[in-house]
Amino acid sequence: MKKNNSDHHSHHDGHNSSHAASPHSPQTHPSPPPTPSVSHQHHPSPTSPHLGHHAHHIQEFKKRFWLSLLLTVPILLFSEMIQSWFQFRLVIPYQKLVLFFLSSVIYFYGGWPFLKGAAKELKNRQPGMMTLIATAITVAFGYSTGTVFFLAGKDFFWELATLIDVMLLGHWIEARSVLGASRALEELVKIMPTVAHLYREEKIIDI
Repeated sequence: MKKNNSDHHSHHDGHNSSHAASPHSPQTHPSPPPTPSVSHQHHPSPTSPHLGHHAHHIQEFKKRFWLSLLLTVPILLFSEMIQSWFQFRLVIPYQKLVLFFLSSVIYFYGGWPFLKGAAKELKNRQPGMMTLIATAITVAFGYSTGTVFFLAGKDFFWELATLIDVMLLGHWIEARSVLGASRALEELVKIMPTVAHLYREEKIIDI
């Protein structure tokens, strides 16, 4: 009986000693992967040269529009159709030649962006809006020039001038809208990070 008790105590002591020899260590859990970090170095402004060119483009349309509009006023005043509509008479010496000269300036200066654009479109075999505008103003100018020198008929100088004015104004407004959108996009690009750090398979990768 004593032997059994001794064996029992011996077993109990051995169990306790095993617990003492190998105490429970706290469980270690794998740490979660770090959240991808972002480098906040800002992007350069790759569109700045483009915006500068676009702003110059807008100024060109603006100058051509205002000069053409200024020259349109005497063309309207000296046009027989306008005079008949508003019941007034204004005649000056060499009136047709004056109309021809003023309209020539508007056609070649104000209409140059459309003539140039049409030439580019035709060269690329892709006629578009510039070709349409250039065709309209060229036909009007050519026929009106003919009525000054050798054709019988009424000229279309005032129609030519006002058409070019409207087209210049429309392209000027459009170019300003595009520039505003481009500047807003550039500001968004500036605040975008250039590098993000991605944790993948226990490695940090720059993307």
